[in-house]
Amino acid sequence: MQGSQYTFRLVQICTPEPCKIVLMTDKRKRRLLCMVQVYKSCVDGLCTYQAFYRICCKQAGNKFTMLSSLDKQLLVKLGGLDTSVPNVATISLAVCCKALKLARVPAAMLAAFEDIRSRPNSMTVLAFPDHVLAPYAQPSPNPVQLQMTTPFPVTLPTCQLPADYKQRHGLHAVNKHLAHRAPFSQQLAEYKAWCTNPIQLDRPSRKHSSSTWQNSEKHIFLYLGYSHHYHQVSVPTMQLFLSTPLICHYVSFHIAAEHSHLTIRNFLSCAKRVLRWWQTKPGGKHPSLVEGLQWLQTMNEQVADQLPRHRKDPASLLAAGKWISAPELVHIIDTAWKHAELDLQQEGVTVQTSRQLHDAALASVTFSHLPPIRLSCIRGLVAPSYQGPCLHPHCNLTGCEGNRLYIISTSPLLMRIQLPHHKNACKWGQASIEFDLPAELAEPLYTYLRQPRRALLDHHLLIGQSCPYVFMDMHGRGFAGAVLTLYWQKWLVLQGGVSMNPSMCKQVFVDERASNSAAAGPSNQGAAMVMGHSEQQWRNWYDMQFHPRLAQNAVNSMQLWRTAMLQIRSDALAAAAELSLSTAPHCRHVIVSDSESDREKYQSCKSDSMEDSEIELDLQSDDDVELDLQ
Repeated sequence: MQGSQYTFRLVQICTPEPCKIVLMTDKRKRRLLCMVQVYKSCVDGLCTYQAFYRICCKQAGNKFTMLSSLDKQLLVKLGGLDTSVPNVATISLAVCCKALKLARVPAAMLAAFEDIRSRPNSMTVLAFPDHVLAPYAQPSPNPVQLQMTTPFPVTLPTCQLPADYKQRHGLHAVNKHLAHRAPFSQQLAEYKAWCTNPIQLDRPSRKHSSSTWQNSEKHIFLYLGYSHHYHQVSVPTMQLFLSTPLICHYVSFHIAAEHSHLTIRNFLSCAKRVLRWWQTKPGGKHPSLVEGLQWLQTMNEQVADQLPRHRKDPASLLAAGKWISAPELVHIIDTAWKHAELDLQQEGVTVQTSRQLHDAALASVTFSHLPPIRLSCIRGLVAPSYQGPCLHPHCNLTGCEGNRLYIISTSPLLMRIQLPHHKNACKWGQASIEFDLPAELAEPLYTYLRQPRRALLDHHLLIGQSCPYVFMDMHGRGFAGAVLTLYWQKWLVLQGGVSMNPSMCKQVFVDERASNSAAAGPSNQGAAMVMGHSEQQWRNWYDMQFHPRLAQNAVNSMQLWRTAMLQIRSDALAAAAELSLSTAPHCRHVIVSDSESDREKYQSCKSDSMEDSEIELDLQSDDDVELDLQ
């Protein structure tokens, strides 16, 4: 709590009344933060509390009130007041600043007060109106026995957020120093080794890939940052995953912020893995950890059932300006290629023309000439000139050269992409994605790899940067995930498109291939292999029109089915009529009576029909047949 390093945090305190949370206003928050600084300065021996109290009285002209019971609770929560102090005066910000100058406190303390004074009049409201949010007790860094907080909550508290809530709550965002402080840093290193070791016999599943570990680490930082920011946990550790009330509040926070159900489920899956890791530690055999796994699984299943899934369709994305049809996107990329080649011919190899050719090549690899391969494969695609080991993190493949672009021959030109590291590499038995580039893509890409790429490397070498990858950002470094997304969106807007995420290229491609008016092109199975998944994943994730298209096709086909049913029935009636005539051609009468005389006539007609066909039959006329209708 020194100088400008002091950060504001929302304070939530239980008032003496049950089930009521008080949210600090800006004025009260500033005043109490001043009290924190005053008390801290007195504790550190900068000046005695009595001396500072007399200075404040003189500066305020003895016109101030004593601290109320509520303010005292808030101040205790902030850590700036010991509960043994019976009465404390309420000191304003101006009085504090004047008193600190007279008390000759260090300049860093004055800078902290000026930083408090300059804060805007705004605050984030986060309240749990139906639940008493008690101060969280910091667990012991080295517990004798690990156990979850019991009893397990049976419902989630209701969290309320303002409509314009946009608050970053990751641990790096709220306090980046805590991410590297013990014991959390040591716990995170041990957990990472447990998750990523190829052989870890006390781990119930296979090792984490680099992308899976990055997602797990992200959820850990978000959860601990939330605990530190909103629940005033001074030293966040991995043991916070043992607090069931804290997990419930965090899930409610996600629900109130209208985050995706996948975000909540991924966090709960991460929490389950952390619990399994705690079970391998000394003291981790407590039955509550086993019950906690089942409790988290139940919450995960019910969240999946109850939270609405925002399934998007091309029409809504188009209205929101986040969708481009496949023909339009192919046209934009083709036009960019032509303009880049024309500028290269007219102006020569410059940094600007090289960057234009780089962007066109990046767009063509992402879409148009190839099925949309994964962005992680594009980011890690190594140039043919690179001579070194595999750059993929945690690679343990013998002789692996990484995701690489090869030049097989120059006459004729043949280039190949080999991707041993992709998302489903483990499921496919370490089978790599490998294919030769079409000539329409190989020729301009080969042009970029020669002088234009060298011009970009020479330009960025001036600031000490070098890049082994095919594609690089504006600083000459390999693309990070978020950087590539922003780079692509900005480029697409400059080309006359919309700010569409590059990962949406998969949906655009699959939507066209699965539509009723799909153009001639690759097979679905082959395209899915290049994209690193299967046709089943097409239907589950990328084909946003799968269900409505099949439903509409079924309704349209019902008319053909109905006509066929009517035709079948008509043909059946006609066949039955023809069959009845062919079996008794000599008799045109119908017996509709049960009288004895009618039965005798019918038997006589039947016996006559069984005689030889050469015998002339003596049939009665219609007028001679008497029908008994009684």
